[in-house]
Amino acid sequence: MSFTAEKLDGNMATLTITVPAEEFDKAMINAYKKNKGKFSAPGFRKGKVPMNYIEKVYGEGVFYEDAANDLINKFYPQEIENCDLDIVSNPEIDVVEIGKGKDFVFTAKVATKPPVKLAEYKGVEIEKVEVEVTDEDVDKAIEKTRKENARKVDITDRAAKLDDEVNINFEGFVDGVAFDGGKGEDYKLVLGSHSFIDTFEDQIVGKNIGEEFDVNVTFPENYQEASLAGKPAVFKCKLNAITEEVLPELDDDFASDVSEFETVAEYKEDVKKTLTVKKKDAAEKERESKVLEKLIETCEIDIPEPMIKYNQEKMLQDFEQRLAYQGLKLEQYLDITKQTREDMLNQVKPEAIKRIKSSLIIEAIANAENIEVTDEEVNAEIEKTASMYQLDVDKFKELAGDKELDAIKMDVKMNKAMKLIAAESKEV
Repeated sequence: MSFTAEKLDGNMATLTITVPAEEFDKAMINAYKKNKGKFSAPGFRKGKVPMNYIEKVYGEGVFYEDAANDLINKFYPQEIENCDLDIVSNPEIDVVEIGKGKDFVFTAKVATKPPVKLAEYKGVEIEKVEVEVTDEDVDKAIEKTRKENARKVDITDRAAKLDDEVNINFEGFVDGVAFDGGKGEDYKLVLGSHSFIDTFEDQIVGKNIGEEFDVNVTFPENYQEASLAGKPAVFKCKLNAITEEVLPELDDDFASDVSEFETVAEYKEDVKKTLTVKKKDAAEKERESKVLEKLIETCEIDIPEPMIKYNQEKMLQDFEQRLAYQGLKLEQYLDITKQTREDMLNQVKPEAIKRIKSSLIIEAIANAENIEVTDEEVNAEIEKTASMYQLDVDKFKELAGDKELDAIKMDVKMNKAMKLIAAESKEV
């Protein structure tokens, strides 16, 4: 086994890996064993055709592809694990030499982590980030809690108004013809939520229970159902019921019900303290983001295109995984949104570049500042991560493995570097 690496311009490299002939011959036998069930020939039972007979009929190269893939998948990861290059892309593989009784030689063209030419990163000037919590902020937070604790009351003695939840039957018609998907019964709708198109909800305001009426609307020009886009429609509706949301009174009883405090004054003070902590945390994140944006503009990095492509693919895979949690496949999403995979890759490219630059800059600063992390800091982060997955620490470490734990350690180091430059920034 031999391995060589040739550095190229643009932070690229070509790796050449030579696998001994005996390893290739073993891979050929394994490829034959894996595929022999696909072959049949006169005088032989299916799956029992000798290897040399298959090669004679179909050519010696019949098993080359499988054998080559097996060797590449086995030896490429092994060799790059031990090399001193920091590889940041998928390899572009090219087979140089292949044949029975010969060494198997292949190359892998890869991107390597680019160096960062740091600009001045201490004292970066950014716009001032406000952290003040106003009385209005407190009132909004309390109003949200009141809504969460509201009760619903059936209304029978008045017409529907905005913010009511109504129960309706409806059927839609275009040019006098009912259209698919335009009918519903006992449908619940909050008036003013803008859940329906155009002025649909506005036209229910003022109607009484049991009343039947027409709602006239026009579908948007960009409506997803092309046959309805831009067309006027009539919905024949009936109002079945009206429900009003009644908020609890903001008094001492409410305060004691939703908090550990006995009075509204104490409750409000606690809400303000909680909001202040949240706002300070959000301000710190915003400050870090602003500093990074400035450094991205001033630091010089020559990012190889394969590195960008690798990160684009990773972002799309992450998105695909999130879709899967919702029971949706990427192909379905692309069909719904009328996009191609290439469209989505192009969409995420600017963000991929930003993420790469951010990560490289913070890492370069961490190295320049000789930032170290303690076992206590790493263990605290591991405990936090394990808690997110509802695992005890030992079980998380067992499942995570060394690479994941090393990544957590690096995250702690990067966070310390980020906080350093954010703390030393100047708000103007």
